Amino acid sequence: MSYRHTGKPTPSKRKQARTASHTGALSDLRKHGLAEDGGQLPSGDTLRNLTPMGLKAAARELGRPVGEMGNPARGAGRTGASHPMTGNGAVLALLRPKPDLSQLASEPADVRAAAQAAFDAPAGLGTIASYATEVPLPATGTWSNPGKGGAQADIVITAPEDGVPLLFVEIDNCFESAQVLAAKIHKYMRFCQRKVKDVEGHERPMWRTHWWVPEGRRGDQPHLPLLLVFNRIGPRNPGTVIAQLAELTEQHWKGTAYDDGFHMYDGKLPIVVTGMKQLKEHGPAGAVFRRFGRLHNQTLLEAIGNPRREAYDARQQAEYAARQREHREELRRIAAQHRAEREANRPVCADCGTRFTDERWKAIEPAGWGTPRDTHPHLCDDCKQRAITAERHAAQARHEHQEHDQAVPEQRTGGGWLSRFRPGAG
Repeated sequence: MSYRHTGKPTPSKRKQARTASHTGALSDLRKHGLAEDGGQLPSGDTLRNLTPMGLKAAARELGRPVGEMGNPARGAGRTGASHPMTGNGAVLALLRPKPDLSQLASEPADVRAAAQAAFDAPAGLGTIASYATEVPLPATGTWSNPGKGGAQADIVITAPEDGVPLLFVEIDNCFESAQVLAAKIHKYMRFCQRKVKDVEGHERPMWRTHWWVPEGRRGDQPHLPLLLVFNRIGPRNPGTVIAQLAELTEQHWKGTAYDDGFHMYDGKLPIVVTGMKQLKEHGPAGAVFRRFGRLHNQTLLEAIGNPRREAYDARQQAEYAARQREHREELRRIAAQHRAEREANRPVCADCGTRFTDERWKAIEPAGWGTPRDTHPHLCDDCKQRAITAERHAAQARHEHQEHDQAVPEQRTGGGWLSRFRPGAG
């Protein structure tokens, strides 16, 4: 709805028209005791707070436990609420909600064009339910009753569907020194290092009892990343503070360099910085994030990740896949050579010239001692059957001839009664 009513003549009229539905909704919330006025902001805007009843109603709408909704921000308006308002701005800059184009069909062309440009811009992280504010990170005590020495994250983002399973965000309006921020980072480190026993008696990081994050690489499991957003409304120069902060916290974030061009960050805390102005303009997909220890800006996913290690792993996998392909090709070549040699040695039928089948070839090969040898090793199956049939017929003919000869032995030997009358006998 931020793109509606841009045709009004003055900024105040445009704002009034643009926010009319919002102020109406707030009036209804106040009527039901869900919201209250929290004072005036330096910009002249009125701060609206949810009451305890409003927090419960919001918890139902978001499907989250009431304990995660925080406490009523009473008195924030008296101090200008600069920190929570900066936190709200950071949430919107990271979330980057898209306009509902169907609600703008009747608006002027320039309004629809502006909304379309925002709709086509790179998406942000998660949904409104992915964000929690003022989340205690106990270094001692429990989740519900944190002890001293722990941190409190201004924003916690859980958007695994967008590549950010868990991200802590700390807001700084440039009022705090590098030493104060370093002390906060030390508290984050204590929380990340804290371990508790699970129901099976195994030690695990305490944060894993509250959030789910995929396991890191073997031998390289950095702690949860921390994003520092600097909003330059205070007197301190963020560039100077960032340089001092990086030096003061080097033991927490500095990884181990490898000759292959990447770093390992096992047990280290990834610390990323950006400016609120750049974050609002470019969002998480813009190259406006600088991780401590790196020389160039990156997108948020690159900054909290390890792209050089990922590129190295990809090269290793590609080289391994190439070696596997070469090995398979070599095996195929050797197998083809063996097949060619085998075909060259395949026996040929001495009668019809047909090459033996594999079964026939196997049948004529010697099978060991005591195994009868094939009767026609030089003939194929068909010719062998014809030869066996011919031999059987020939054997039968010889047998019949022998039986005939045995039946008339006198004719064959010349004996009998006629021999007594040979000429010259007597």
